Amino acid sequence: MDFLVIGSSLDFLLYLLATLAVVTRLFHPEGPNNKLVLGLACAAILVHAALLFSQQTLNFNLPHVVSLVSLTITIVVTLVALKFKVNLLLPVIYGFTGLWQLVIIFLPPIDSIPLVNSKFVLLSHISLALVAYSILIIATLFAFQVTYINVKLKSKNLAAVAHLPPLMQVETQLFKILTLGTVILFISEVIGFAFLDGFLAKANAHKTLLSLLALSIYSVILWGHFVKGWRGHRVLVLMLTASGLLTLAYFGSRLVKEFIL
Repeated sequence: MDFLVIGSSLDFLLYLLATLAVVTRLFHPEGPNNKLVLGLACAAILVHAALLFSQQTLNFNLPHVVSLVSLTITIVVTLVALKFKVNLLLPVIYGFTGLWQLVIIFLPPIDSIPLVNSKFVLLSHISLALVAYSILIIATLFAFQVTYINVKLKSKNLAAVAHLPPLMQVETQLFKILTLGTVILFISEVIGFAFLDGFLAKANAHKTLLSLLALSIYSVILWGHFVKGWRGHRVLVLMLTASGLLTLAYFGSRLVKEFIL
């Protein structure tokens, strides 16, 4: 077996153990064993990073981009977990990232798509776009957590949220994260419009349009919350819509080109 198979298998196992460590004690009065969960997660992150950056050049084919985004999200949420209770998010993130590491083993060989460092503007645009996407997906997960806590509180099921942070705290975090992600996405789009010649070309038109629609919806959510007081299910539905559009913009055409055609 080669390095990729061994490393990805080990990484899947570590993420799986971290997921189980959370799930098996999710509703326990004392909650999950944080030292065990974060220890397993950190080990998985180190292996994951070693697999990604073992190559001499940056690889921007679809599997590696998904792996890079999932690693970024995992690192950020794990750092957040050091200070805040995000137990509801950890199984989703660790579970998805671990499964993707397993899926990579069975994917057919795909040509590498290197991006040389000399293309600084393009590299900046792509890097900011991926960072924004990661942050906005985290915001969407926080929106799910806000909705879950709100539903349980309305049904007076206090036991279901005893291990979770207060609703207002999570909601505040949600809109801080959403604001940051929206600003970074806006900067990425400005760089694309101002400095990239092919940004509005026919081949990239659908990506540009979908990402601008997503940016518009994220902006409307922020306006609706801070000006009109929007919260709850309306915010969740709009967040899902915007995140879905952004996912299609970044990964939809690449999925077709690299796996279907």
